[in-house]
Amino acid sequence: MRYYYTSIENLKIRETNEEDCELILSLIKEIAEYEKMSDEVIATEETLRESIFHNNRAEVVILELDKKPIGYALYFYNFSTFVGRSGLYLEDIFIKKEARGRGIGKEVFKFLAKRAMEQGCKRMEWACLDWNEPSIKFYKSLGAVPMDEWTVYRLTEDKIEELANK
Repeated sequence: MRYYYTSIENLKIRETNEEDCELILSLIKEIAEYEKMSDEVIATEETLRESIFHNNRAEVVILELDKKPIGYALYFYNFSTFVGRSGLYLEDIFIKKEARGRGIGKEVFKFLAKRAMEQGCKRMEWACLDWNEPSIKFYKSLGAVPMDEWTVYRLTEDKIEELANK
């Protein structure tokens, strides 16, 4: 299993494999509960296994603090016709309540920015619920800007590089 070390003591970001589907699904259910959307989760361990690990539709990393899972990030690569390059689209980032406020989110975004750079991405994008003010404030602190008429946030190439090199 591949681990990525962070600047936060005892925080590791690790890649996943098929054996993690139960954990991934439990974390998806936790983010759905936080977003008041639990009734919309229809994913199963099998659909995750097929989509993520067999069809390579997304990548998932688990956040571990003191060797305990405290969150995850799920992302995939999209494509911008205007830019003519791929982008990294962050579908989910979730950190359990007891682990928030420690800089873990920023470490995850630094990790993702490095991944984006490695893949030649010129953008990072994600959506955020309009009521989620703590997340909106955090995203703006990274240099992300809301897109007009969209609730999508973007880090442009210079901000990706700046974040990756912090």
